[in-house]
Amino acid sequence: MIIVHVFVHVKTDQVENFKSATLENAQNSLKESGVARFDVCQQQDDPARFLLVEVYRTAEDPARHKETAHYQKWRDTVADMMDEPRS
Repeated sequence: MIIVHVFVHVKTDQVENFKSATLENAQNSLKESGVARFDVCQQQDDPARFLLVEVYRTAEDPARHKETAHYQKWRDTVADMMDEPRS
């Protein structure tokens, strides 16, 4: 398994939009055969900070995930919502 942690800091006025787009992406990601888990966590003391926990079955699956239409839609949708580049 490959576990990826993605740290995201969202603009405060975009939190709900980001959360909606990200939950949609997570639901679609779980339909991929290579995705074992896809969790969206929001920090309680700073709701503009999120952690995405992505668990892939093989080393090739993260790249496959990035080729999907739902990932590309998410990436393009949330690009301007981030307060800083995700890491």
